[in-house]
Amino acid sequence: MDIKAYIESGILELYVAGQLSEKENQEVYELMQQHPELLKEVLEIEASIVKLTAATSPNSVKFDAFKDKITDAKVIQLNPKKTDWVTYSGWAASIILAGGLIWTLNNNTELTNQIETVSTERQLLEIQIEKARDNLAETRRLLDALRTKDILTVPLNGQGNYDFAYAKVYWNKNDNTIYLDAKGLPNAPEGKVWQVWSLTLNPLTPTSLGIIDNFNTDDNKIFAITNTNESQAFGITLEPDGGSASPTMEQLYTLGVVNTAP
Repeated sequence: MDIKAYIESGILELYVAGQLSEKENQEVYELMQQHPELLKEVLEIEASIVKLTAATSPNSVKFDAFKDKITDAKVIQLNPKKTDWVTYSGWAASIILAGGLIWTLNNNTELTNQIETVSTERQLLEIQIEKARDNLAETRRLLDALRTKDILTVPLNGQGNYDFAYAKVYWNKNDNTIYLDAKGLPNAPEGKVWQVWSLTLNPLTPTSLGIIDNFNTDDNKIFAITNTNESQAFGITLEPDGGSASPTMEQLYTLGVVNTAP
């Protein structure tokens, strides 16, 4: 995923503004969990909006500027005999009170901004903690599955021009599940997906086990796949988006034969 291009697309601003559909909001939320730089960008957008709101608020008048205007005011000569000291002292008190209120409102705005920033950072931390907890639970579940007594391990080696590639299948026949460790495959190019195949060898008959459309965004690269076939081999090919009815042999990256010998 091109993080920079995604940020520049403007979708994060629409997310913060609440202008996306429920599905789009969920997609952005999931991407923020996977990419900390997107979370950071959302925080910065929210902080900018808070600052902009404060800057355009009537309460954002600075007391120093207000004080300067008072200081720069023209001096009017008054006739001492006609001066009502109570009246002018009342005006002075009003000016001081108004300035004090503006200063107080400014401080309250800054305090509100700080509270909102702390709240946002807390939400970010909670998301990170929840993600770490989920990852730990998933790791434990996978380890338990891979340590099953009767599980079959099938190495998938690179083929032809793709001899750099590798993968491994852990097949639990008891629950008709394979666990594919595909760490040895590169990210799928744009417009392509990895497709997993179950094979019988005589005659050669491929059966699709499905595509891995979230391969590029998955950190662990371990995928649980249902397999009810009497598989004699497994293969992985690179196919167009949506997958293919039969494997593209020119794009066969890995292949491994099941060894059932004790």
